[in-house]
Amino acid sequence: MAELKYKRILLKLSGEALGGSTGYGIDVDEAEAIASRIKAVRDMGVDVAVVIGAGNLWRGKQGLERGMDRSTADYMGMLATVMNAMALMDALERLGAYTRVMSAIEMRAIAEPYIRRRALRHLEKGRVVIFGAGTGNPFFSTDTAAALRASEIDAELVIKATKVDGVYDADPKKNPDAKKFDRLSYIDVLNRRLEVMDSTAITHCMENKMPIMVLNLWDSSALISALKGEQVGTLVTE
Repeated sequence: MAELKYKRILLKLSGEALGGSTGYGIDVDEAEAIASRIKAVRDMGVDVAVVIGAGNLWRGKQGLERGMDRSTADYMGMLATVMNAMALMDALERLGAYTRVMSAIEMRAIAEPYIRRRALRHLEKGRVVIFGAGTGNPFFSTDTAAALRASEIDAELVIKATKVDGVYDADPKKNPDAKKFDRLSYIDVLNRRLEVMDSTAITHCMENKMPIMVLNLWDSSALISALKGEQVGTLVTE
């Protein structure tokens, strides 16, 4: 543990991370791959909490384009995040990692209700905690839920897991001259409108001095290197 810079993290995953090559549905192989990386970190003694999106199962934007009520669309997304949380929980527990799903919307038959002190206790006991149903309120994204929960559990770092090795000034897949940033300030992210997290989440992290690291979770060494304080991905700080 002495060589680790961060001892409690919140990992923010997109729903598409579970979707495999298509980005849709739940791919069991992808769930197991993500679970293996999380378990490796937990086995090092790091407290791990997870917030996962719902884009692989439901995109509220599609409903809004047809005139759906925004709150209804957002609540459907929250329910989809719980499905993803359960899939990830199952993959983790099959690997031997004790896991708890906590939902911001009460559904006691399948998940614990979110209670901050109970979440802290789970982390102290070495359990991976997956937060489902976002903040429990419409009009807030899972990015914002990740920033909020990270502050509540006294995390030292939010890790935004992507399939790109950091933040660029342009899409590196479309522009080979795109510049990668090693470090950014919160204000830079907001002013440049960089797609790190949404503005509400960035502002929350800025106000609470919560660093954000954007890295490629599918790079087998990136996550552990980041926890050691090595230069990986892009770090967003003051």
